[in-house]
Amino acid sequence: MGTHVIKMPDIGEGIAEVELSQWHVKVGDLVVEDQVLADVMTDKAMVDIPSPVHGKVIALGGQPGEVMAVGSVLISIEVEGAGNLKESAAPAAVKEAPVAPKVEAAVESKPAAAAAPRPAAVCQGPMVAREADERPLASPAVRKHALDLGIQLRLVRGSGPAGRVLHEDLEAYLAQGQSNASAPAAAAYAQRHDEEQIQVIGMRRKIAQRMQDATQRAAHFSYVEEIDVTAIEELRAHLNEKHGASRGKLTLLPFLVRALVVALRDFPQMNARYDDEAQVITRLGAVHVGVATQSDVGLMVPVVRHAEARSLWDSAAEISRLANAARNGKASRDELSGSTITLTSLGALGGIVSTPVLNLPEVAIVGVNKIVERPMVVKGQVVIRKMMNLSSSFDHRVVDGMDAALFIQAIRGLLEQPATLFVE
Repeated sequence: MGTHVIKMPDIGEGIAEVELSQWHVKVGDLVVEDQVLADVMTDKAMVDIPSPVHGKVIALGGQPGEVMAVGSVLISIEVEGAGNLKESAAPAAVKEAPVAPKVEAAVESKPAAAAAPRPAAVCQGPMVAREADERPLASPAVRKHALDLGIQLRLVRGSGPAGRVLHEDLEAYLAQGQSNASAPAAAAYAQRHDEEQIQVIGMRRKIAQRMQDATQRAAHFSYVEEIDVTAIEELRAHLNEKHGASRGKLTLLPFLVRALVVALRDFPQMNARYDDEAQVITRLGAVHVGVATQSDVGLMVPVVRHAEARSLWDSAAEISRLANAARNGKASRDELSGSTITLTSLGALGGIVSTPVLNLPEVAIVGVNKIVERPMVVKGQVVIRKMMNLSSSFDHRVVDGMDAALFIQAIRGLLEQPATLFVE
């Protein structure tokens, strides 16, 4: 038998150290080639570290949350063959994720290679006993799913690597256990004393640092404007009915991107980045719109590049493509960075007002709230209109309050008179 030592790989971009975010194996586990061993976190991305060999884990080189230098020992694996010590840097499989102030992103591990198929999720009994302070292995998406279902993860038997709890395990738990249906209804009102401590590491720590940095360095102020979107919604419905089958369905987002592009012609100070250390404001002609995208693993912000050169359907197709790539963890680093202004929306859950946090070094972020039907007075008559708020934030070091108000009112005018979006 021999020992294969895997060192922390050089991920590129001059990075000298990375944070060990999560182990997917433990000492004693048998691993196969290409199986994900660990996740590490750089300033810009979550990175999978796969195994280059088959073997048995005999030593781990660090703990989650530990910052490790490139070239340091990550893991030691016992392999078949000669007893000489082998060293390698495992190839890094990058899972891109933006680290913007508003981003909440974590990445699930890849499944094991085909040589070791994942076992079917079979719950061998309704629950498994764990210590009260033992935190079972599970991805953020599985934890959220369990929370939505009202399931305590420590009671669920995990069928994944190292006992990792999968979505299938939650379904098996519900099918076989379902909180002991025979238990008295009063159990639902029983006192609870359990606690869970969650270590702030990896992407969550980067987000926390960037959020704190953004709120400390920028002078945030927000401006809210009400918009009548009845006409633009009628136009959107008409275009979808006429061209949806051949060109694809349009959401409101491409219209909002178009409104940003047109409004920025008169307000170039909003499409800018501020280097507060060099005291330099860079105004950009290119409009690279960051579009917040919700996924099972958190909020990501892919970038629609050169929005100023795109038609409605081109923007719609690019937004859809980027959203799918982000949700599947396949977006590239370039697709998740380089925005000049950000558009953030919670869709139907958008509430009536929000206070988005700037994505430094940008100086403006436009927040979209939900559309609601309300009675409005139009030309002396009470009519039902579709109304929506824009809740936007700006960096007061660069943007004056009046300019911000006029910018959002310009967007309002374009959306309320949608023909003006296309008048050159």
